[in-house]
Amino acid sequence: MTIAHLFLWTTAAIWGLAFVAQSMAMDSIGPHSFNAARFLLATLSLLPLLLIFKSKEKQDTKQLWLGGIAGGGCLFLGSTFQQVGLQYTSAGNAGFITSMYIVLVPIAGTLLGHKTTSNTWLGVLLAVIGLYCLTVGPNFTINKGDAIELVGTFFWTAHVLIIAYLSRYVSALPLSIVQFIVATLLCSITALMLEAPTLKGLETAWWSLVYTGVASSAIAFTLQTLGQKNVAPSISALILSTEGVFAVIGGWMLMGESLSSRGMLGCGFMLAGIIISQWPSTSRKAESFAS
Repeated sequence: MTIAHLFLWTTAAIWGLAFVAQSMAMDSIGPHSFNAARFLLATLSLLPLLLIFKSKEKQDTKQLWLGGIAGGGCLFLGSTFQQVGLQYTSAGNAGFITSMYIVLVPIAGTLLGHKTTSNTWLGVLLAVIGLYCLTVGPNFTINKGDAIELVGTFFWTAHVLIIAYLSRYVSALPLSIVQFIVATLLCSITALMLEAPTLKGLETAWWSLVYTGVASSAIAFTLQTLGQKNVAPSISALILSTEGVFAVIGGWMLMGESLSSRGMLGCGFMLAGIIISQWPSTSRKAESFAS
């Protein structure tokens, strides 16, 4: 396992536990206000680092801002559907449904000309079986919250692909900051239009905001950018999708959410898919960003 893979695994763990914090915050603050506050905190926490660790690489300013706007827009839409959906479903379900981008990223990548190994496709197949066990109920039913989370997955897919492309041309820290600035502005406008945020609500949800703003946003999204710089998009998606496993574990330990035998089976398939997708292969080098 390389340092890039470790960055992505750490990101998945932080994101998974964030679902618990996000779910608990809904008792005192609206979803749009929550997202606006978390992305503002993420921006403010990274700005000092930009001054301390000045990049020696020459930045393509146009690409940085255009890419940051595209990435920030996907962050806004993905986080909006994710946070709204958490009002109607469990943290564990939200985590695993969000992980559906493990399916969408390789498919989208193939359409864009990316090469994907047979190991990755087998891993995706097992992961899809796992996701089915975890989220689909009797008679193929899916509740309102799960459906909302599924819509958000398409925007997380777009975000993974955008970061995979941009990480080769711009530094992680400036890109993260631009993304968060854009997401903060969009979330703030939405919150002011649809909600009436209060200082008391923000104070009640302070620990959730600090975790999601600093750890889940500032730290994790930066680690994601660093990790994806040297890991193919489909493999990145499979590693990051284990956030669903961490979400279930966090929901069980911190919120008392139960995990049925069917859910445990789903976790098993998911993990098997991750392991197989990264199993050493002579054709591993065939998978690349280039067409």
